[in-house]
Amino acid sequence: MVVAVEYISKEESAEAENAKHGVTGILAVQGAFAEHAAMLDRLGAQWKLLRDVEDFDDSIDRVILPGGESTTQGKLLHSTGLFEKIAAHIAAGKPVFGTCAGMILLAKKLDNDDNVYFGALDAVVRRNAYGRQLGSFAATADFGDIKDFPLVFIRGPFVVSVGSQATIETEVNGNVVGLRQGNIIATAFHPELTEDPRIHELFLGL
Repeated sequence: MVVAVEYISKEESAEAENAKHGVTGILAVQGAFAEHAAMLDRLGAQWKLLRDVEDFDDSIDRVILPGGESTTQGKLLHSTGLFEKIAAHIAAGKPVFGTCAGMILLAKKLDNDDNVYFGALDAVVRRNAYGRQLGSFAATADFGDIKDFPLVFIRGPFVVSVGSQATIETEVNGNVVGLRQGNIIATAFHPELTEDPRIHELFLGL
């Protein structure tokens, strides 16, 4: 999906400023946040970018953790004060959607990195699991009840093991790449880089 130039400077959706609730906060300290914003606009959903702790106000009902570089995002989450806000949101059982680096941030453990971030997703995840040579590719698979979803991978992770709290939603070539755990959705792939809104619609319905 090609994102319009307007998203370079757009900080929130048209009605988000006056919304009291129902707004999706998109982590925007680093990574592919603009594509998520564009997808939510297509679906008529209100959103705002989360760049600093002051951006996380009472209107935020759900959170998207986008793809990018997880180590950098982790450091910026702490330096901006957003980590505590988002951690409390997740602990309260509110909806969160992590794509690629977002899956890494959510995982209880990484099998090739000592860092643990939110530690909410009952799974062990491997960073850069496909390596640089095979880091970017496309496939098609089901995500739970969503059939034939286009999967876009960019140096993505995959799930090494899944605990009892999480359910496997997607597998590609024997690797687990999509999970669901209550109000948490996590994908190793990038739904926001496709023209297919169905996983975002699922998230908005949580």
